[in-house]
Amino acid sequence: MLEKVWTDWEAFAQYAFNKSHSTCYAFVAYQTAYLKAHYPGEYMSAVLNNANAIEKLTFFMEECKRMGIKVLGPDINESQKGFAVNAAGEIRFGLGGLKGVGEAAIESIIEERRQSGPFKDPFDFVRRINQRTVNKKTMENLVYAGAFDAFPQLHRAQYICIPDGETQNGLEKLIKYGNIVQSQSLNTANTLFGDMPTVMDIKPPQISPCPPWSLTEQLDREKEVTGIYLSGHPLDHYKFEIRHYGITTVEEFNEVKESPVLITNGRTYRLLCLVSAANHRISRQGNKFGSYVLEDYSGKTELVLFGDDYVRFQAYLEQGQAVLLTGSFKQKAYRPDYEFKLSSIALAENVKRQLTKQLQLEIDARNVQKEIVDFLTDNVQKNPGKSALRIVVTEPKNGLKANMVTMDNGFEMNYDLIQFLTDKPEIDVQITPV
Repeated sequence: MLEKVWTDWEAFAQYAFNKSHSTCYAFVAYQTAYLKAHYPGEYMSAVLNNANAIEKLTFFMEECKRMGIKVLGPDINESQKGFAVNAAGEIRFGLGGLKGVGEAAIESIIEERRQSGPFKDPFDFVRRINQRTVNKKTMENLVYAGAFDAFPQLHRAQYICIPDGETQNGLEKLIKYGNIVQSQSLNTANTLFGDMPTVMDIKPPQISPCPPWSLTEQLDREKEVTGIYLSGHPLDHYKFEIRHYGITTVEEFNEVKESPVLITNGRTYRLLCLVSAANHRISRQGNKFGSYVLEDYSGKTELVLFGDDYVRFQAYLEQGQAVLLTGSFKQKAYRPDYEFKLSSIALAENVKRQLTKQLQLEIDARNVQKEIVDFLTDNVQKNPGKSALRIVVTEPKNGLKANMVTMDNGFEMNYDLIQFLTDKPEIDVQITPV
């Protein structure tokens, strides 16, 4: 118990130091709680800057989301060296966390920003930046991380792709333009004549259009330079399945895996995961086996397959693949410990089609609109299948319910229907999985 209410930090710190170690710990805990409550962005930025492992970084970023603090990717006009709070109270990823972006490059970018203000566009950036410190590889990694996304003139792929009939990508054109401008500016400053063309007369290059990267490719490149996914997650496509098909999170799975009691319950588990690493090896006895790292939003786990299981399932477990694993923990032969035995694997994209036994939609009668009726009618007709559809219309005032169920003609769960239901929070969705 503290003996009085303290309002002076230094006095309290001195008191705590003189009193005991436990009082010192209480002081630190109190100070930490105060900072987290009153300066959440600054506090979490400091925590992120001291996370010395990717797993911890991911954990603290999830904590930021829970606290309602946005953690944004790097931005050429906002990012500091480390995680830092911007003017809106959001946390920006630091440039120092990007592979291939050296300290000299970071200092050069921040100093130029400080002296001459924010960069207006990619052309302004290459005109102003010191290309001896910010070289092509540095700029390429900044593009991969999304640091130029605030410039609407170009999307990420336009910096990297080489269109048909051309020999340079957009980034190489920009660098060449920057070199010409800076060289011309130096020559103009040193000449005795006034008829030299000005820097403003040099026109920026035309960057050819090309298709933007897919979400998967964009995320892969982000992870390549940051170690984590920033603008999304490869499993974002499967949030509906994770929520409605009896999926066990990796965090829960690991708890079972480490519990001598839970591991013996014989329960079947379904995990919808991303294969983030796949290693194919040969044992000392010459037998092939596979070692895999699986992850979802909650964490990572490892899976090792031997013998027939390896032969049967290895084709599904390729790096970058999203899969649904079904299995249970079985006791090893002649040994007391348990291992996770797979019974089946399916591609995550097939879950909605293969595992939907029945879709039930419950809606208040007051929310029944023609748009909803028309969409469901059209979607079911266009996607025939074996899944049943039950629609429950409720009238809460009098406690009435009307049930309508497909009999002979079923439907197949599909992406368009999932998107429609995701955008209609007034419709309660329940899936009965196979």
